[in-house]
Amino acid sequence: MSARRAIFVAPFEELAEPALVVELAQRAERRGWDGFFLWDHVAYREPVRALADPWVTLAAVAVATERMVLGPLVTPLPRRRPHQLARETVRLDRLSGGRLVLGLGLGSERSGEFEPYRFGEEADMRARARLLDDGLDRLLAYWDGEFEPRPVQRPRIPVWVAARWPHRRPLRRAARFDGLFAIELPDPDALAGVAAEVAALRDPDAGSYDLVVTNPAGTDRAPWIAAGATWCLTGFGPQPTAAEVREAIDRG
Repeated sequence: MSARRAIFVAPFEELAEPALVVELAQRAERRGWDGFFLWDHVAYREPVRALADPWVTLAAVAVATERMVLGPLVTPLPRRRPHQLARETVRLDRLSGGRLVLGLGLGSERSGEFEPYRFGEEADMRARARLLDDGLDRLLAYWDGEFEPRPVQRPRIPVWVAARWPHRRPLRRAARFDGLFAIELPDPDALAGVAAEVAALRDPDAGSYDLVVTNPAGTDRAPWIAAGATWCLTGFGPQPTAAEVREAIDRG
């Protein structure tokens, strides 16, 4: 059994320059990587000061590449207007020729300067969960024909829902969609347990499902693949440098 490989970078500090991110994405595609994903934040904790908009950056990556899957991991839907996100995702899906995956979640309190507090948005996590569920319903309706044009991909743009270990409630939400982005798993055994729980929640005839993990460069992927990972992302933390990303890309 194999899994697909992707580069997963925060467009922060040195990589807040979109042209540099594009160069890294092109390098990854030439080296045979399967995907390229970006963090989605408006602000982050110190010492991070410089951030790029992930949607503008992903649009540039889409134009500059031909094969790799791309997307944000993860967009906090409660801070977004679903109708605006519907327009943005459809345009990016069409611009990329149907290569977009949309990662969605609540947004994290662990980014230091929690964005809702800083920008006057809803901060209660239960309320944010309701906003996420309502926003997902609206997003699917817009993609399904309430807005034109529709996405290239059918039946919809794939949605990966984030769940932070060891919380179990998000698994039920994730099981409704196309994949689970598992955050802060301690080891492959934890992934195997999550995989079993999600499988029990899903219709056995629902088709393929992605289990997505992220680990530092140099991590042995084999135990994670054996535990059920279908995507293994190589991540670099909140202060990535172009040099370390290039090295990881070239190492494969």
